[in-house]
Amino acid sequence: MTGNNKNNCLILREDFNKPKIIYPNMTKYMPFVYDDMSYITNQKCFIITGKNVAYLTAFFNSSLFKYCFRDSFPELQGGTRELSKIFFDKIPVYEVSDAQNLQFQEVVEDIQNEYTNQKAQRIDSMLFDLYNLTREERKVIGFVEIV
Repeated sequence: MTGNNKNNCLILREDFNKPKIIYPNMTKYMPFVYDDMSYITNQKCFIITGKNVAYLTAFFNSSLFKYCFRDSFPELQGGTRELSKIFFDKIPVYEVSDAQNLQFQEVVEDIQNEYTNQKAQRIDSMLFDLYNLTREERKVIGFVEIV
């Protein structure tokens, strides 16, 4: 390994120790998992690190995201979608404060511990409020279940 490649590997390893979002390369259900336990993935998954990843996890799992951006990811055979990074680059995301991210972290950790429709709808509602969606817009989007 050259020095540069070695440094890139070290940086990548450090990313696994950061809070992150883990998601599969190809999926039918578009699941995104918040991880703050330093899990390592295989080549069939991607990770997203950075600021406010708990909020981003909630956003990516929301009905709002699935309604607005599902078609941004190419559909493959069998109704699966390819979730490559290049398709995420075009998606506008509202920036949140650290306090808001902590609120989303609490609800994301709760729903990952035990999924219920009620918890998912609560997260949708939080996001609808954040994006100032009207009652009509909320009705059009509805609830898109993950399972």
